[in-house]
Amino acid sequence: MNKYSKTYKFTDINYAVADKEEQEKMFLDYGSILNLFDCEAFPKITIINRRLNKVDFQNKVKMQVGNDSLTKYRKEFNDMITKNAIEAQGIIQEKLLTIAVDKKKVEDAVNYFNRTETEISNGFLKLDSKLTELDINERLRIFYDFFRVGEEDLYNFDMKASMQKGHNFKDYICPDTFEFRTDYFKMGDRYGRVLFIKEFATFLKDDVISELTELNKNMMLSIDLNPVSKEEAMKLAENIRMGVETNIARWQKSQNENNNFSAEIPYEMQRQREESKEFLNDLVMRDQRMFYATITIVHTADTKEELDNDTDTLKSIAGKHLCQLGKFNYQQLDALNTVMPYGIRKVKVKRTLTTESLSAFMPMKVQEVQDTNGIYYGKNVISKNMILINRHELLNGNSFILGVSR
Repeated sequence: MNKYSKTYKFTDINYAVADKEEQEKMFLDYGSILNLFDCEAFPKITIINRRLNKVDFQNKVKMQVGNDSLTKYRKEFNDMITKNAIEAQGIIQEKLLTIAVDKKKVEDAVNYFNRTETEISNGFLKLDSKLTELDINERLRIFYDFFRVGEEDLYNFDMKASMQKGHNFKDYICPDTFEFRTDYFKMGDRYGRVLFIKEFATFLKDDVISELTELNKNMMLSIDLNPVSKEEAMKLAENIRMGVETNIARWQKSQNENNNFSAEIPYEMQRQREESKEFLNDLVMRDQRMFYATITIVHTADTKEELDNDTDTLKSIAGKHLCQLGKFNYQQLDALNTVMPYGIRKVKVKRTLTTESLSAFMPMKVQEVQDTNGIYYGKNVISKNMILINRHELLNGNSFILGVSR
């Protein structure tokens, strides 16, 4: 079997600022998207934080100065933008969906993607999010920007030209050196570490992912999913419930043999009975799907000390939500290959979640408005990033300004 994958970029939505009723609708719509993935697919949702680099700043934010009567005003605008960019977070956040499938032939993979792509895209449209397929150069640019921080303005890779020369694309995007230690790695002059959520809270809030990705650092968070068929999920749920009932029956038998006929079932066993019953009801009565999920985070820093401090910060954020982050010891290479949006999972850490519990790891937060050649209008109150609007790209470019006269 061969593995094929596609990566799509999806736009964010204003989930964090919506009222409770709207959030509930978005939550259910996101759950409906998760239910669209069949057991053939291996979807991965990735959130990438990267600093605004020189190329993005020059091409997307600054005005071309030119040489006319308006030059001095463009320079003044660029100076203002530069000042505000320093004060702002300076982080660009991208959200990706990578879908991988195991197929014998490339034709089978193409047919699969053609069959499912429209349905998934319509699911995102219901969320007011747009799904856009990335080509090979756009996908490679993601890896290049991660592995070669500070060299983003040098990217000019051409896949066809590379193939004609017989070059391997990996040589272009990978860092010059890689060193993997016990619980961190070093790529070039930068340090990195991959973490994973190893313990989930009994009750999950829907802002866990958004708070973990608020860190003003270069980082990447991925949620690897392995959908389970309805039949297999039902069988597993019934086996779990049967195991719990068997343990309770053995405990009661032991108490009866000791003539302790009035002993109450321990709280832990009662909780396991209720949870197994609720899990089975979710699958049967509430149209919930079952998933194996793996949540991994990679973050990088300039020094080992900074890396350790960032790790402690991430652990503190997770702890606030009663989740526990762990380090991958002696597995940093496999973990790095897992968190990157290649479409593969190299680590065996996984947790069983239903559609509803998985939806609690909501990747949506707030819509960013950063149009190419846009004019600076202020800062996003949630993300603290700059708002750049190009009114020529709007359906209606008219506007009015309210303010106090001087």
